[in-house]
Amino acid sequence: MDLTPAERVDAVRAMGLPAFTAKQISTHWFTRLEDDPAQWTDLSAASRGPIAETFFPRLIEPVEELTADHGTTVKTAWRLHDGSVVESVLMRYPHRTTICISSEAGCAMGCPFCATGQGGLQRNLSAAEIVAQVLHGARLLAQGRVPGGPGRINNVVFMGMGEPMANFASVLAAVRELTRPAPDGLGISARGLTVSTVGMVPRMRQLTDEGIPVTLAVSLHAPDDELRDELVPLNQHFDIDQVLDAAWEYARVTRRRVSIEYALIKDINDQAWRADLLARRLAERGDWGWVHVNLIPLNPTPGSKWTASRREDEEAFVRHLQNHGIPVTVRDTRGREIDGACGQLAATIDGGPVSRRTPGRPARTAGHRAGAGRD
Repeated sequence: MDLTPAERVDAVRAMGLPAFTAKQISTHWFTRLEDDPAQWTDLSAASRGPIAETFFPRLIEPVEELTADHGTTVKTAWRLHDGSVVESVLMRYPHRTTICISSEAGCAMGCPFCATGQGGLQRNLSAAEIVAQVLHGARLLAQGRVPGGPGRINNVVFMGMGEPMANFASVLAAVRELTRPAPDGLGISARGLTVSTVGMVPRMRQLTDEGIPVTLAVSLHAPDDELRDELVPLNQHFDIDQVLDAAWEYARVTRRRVSIEYALIKDINDQAWRADLLARRLAERGDWGWVHVNLIPLNPTPGSKWTASRREDEEAFVRHLQNHGIPVTVRDTRGREIDGACGQLAATIDGGPVSRRTPGRPARTAGHRAGAGRD
């Protein structure tokens, strides 16, 4: 999964195998979603073991699995080869399935309301470690292990642990792998991918230059620099005007609407005047539908001094944005009871075998405080 199709051909040739073997292997791995070499019956029996050993080392190992929403939300904690732990969350809806994946173990951004950011950064993930999370979700669906029968992943959001733009090379390689047509990749539409950032402006501009029509999500969380300096420390390097200018440029070049992520925090950033200020700052860059605001009721995290906004303040915030003509929705939170909602991922586990929960009976193991969403 870390190799391009051309590199895969070179790799199988180096093993003394014909070039077309690369396509056969990719078909099993990405199209048929077969991870058991015994199923690769169009390959010689003698070659299957060496192929699996050479090209498919165990990159991520599931150590805990929690479910909610009658089994349609599945959070998996993964232990990486060096002991680092990350999490992904699969969310099945009536007409689509979304998986929220991690791009780093931990996060260096230090946003004080986010559980992931409080643990600091352990390391970046490789492209293969990122793609492996999606493949696992695809296999769960294909095998009918999520209620609703066999299905496929429609949306991938880079909103799990980590700041995707801080691991730009691996994230971009993973995006290419996920969108590469079968059998060389998973063949997911680029329009079904969302890459988030707290505002790494140089990388936002680099993504613009790549010309891949993914959705860009910007975790803004405040319309004024004084408050955003506190909520998103990176704002001290790239202020709101710089971030919004880069977001607008992305929308202009790709013609893809940018999503502004805004976690509503009680008495901190949920005042009506801040909604008006946010609307003005967005509208002054254009009124051609370049942006959409996604409001997120703050999810609880251990030890946090902040909590979600009152319902009446949330509704007022929505009205003020709408009065300025700004499209806005309030996120339908999934997985909060298993610490799987936005901002709750911390990957704190006890270890041991995978813990499986009965659909419809959300729970956590003793000592588990982890949780999808870095934003």
